[in-house]
Amino acid sequence: MTASVATDTPIRCPWSVESQLYRDYHDQEWGRPLHGDDALFERLCLEAFQSGLAWITILRKRPAFRAAFAGFAIDRVAEFGDTDRERLLADAGIVRNRAKIDACIANAKVARELDIGLDELLWSFAPPSRPRPRALPDIPATTPESIALAKELKRRGFRFVGPTTAYALMQATGMVDDHLAECWVDTRHTAVG
Repeated sequence: MTASVATDTPIRCPWSVESQLYRDYHDQEWGRPLHGDDALFERLCLEAFQSGLAWITILRKRPAFRAAFAGFAIDRVAEFGDTDRERLLADAGIVRNRAKIDACIANAKVARELDIGLDELLWSFAPPSRPRPRALPDIPATTPESIALAKELKRRGFRFVGPTTAYALMQATGMVDDHLAECWVDTRHTAVG
């Protein structure tokens, strides 16, 4: 499968060509190294909310998520109580799943109490660099590193962080580079956040 539909456009990973929102996310964020506790907390929450849904749903609702969850500031979300929970459950702009909302709030409380920063914890599981995959079937759903990360996060009290979610987080935040070999995006020298 080629990574682009048209020959006059940059070659992109096939999943990114169906909408402008996907193209922008692919070109500007996905796979680029991301640092900062709050920035990584946002991605951890959004990956959990995505579970069982299409990523485009989360991208469309991302501005509403940011507004609803105080910009994903760990210290602020950790203080959310019952009133906030009910506000979130009534907010049609986000995914109104009680278990995922509760997980996001609980995860903020855990992240706030970590003995090391969330950034340091997550990036400590980044695998060594490897060649880019040649085709979509070459991209795994989990890796030994994502399994170990999920296990450690659960051990520390995080919720909604299974190995597949952990691997999606690693892809999204540049811990791994799963852009296809022929994709034009160069993640080696650019970071976001």
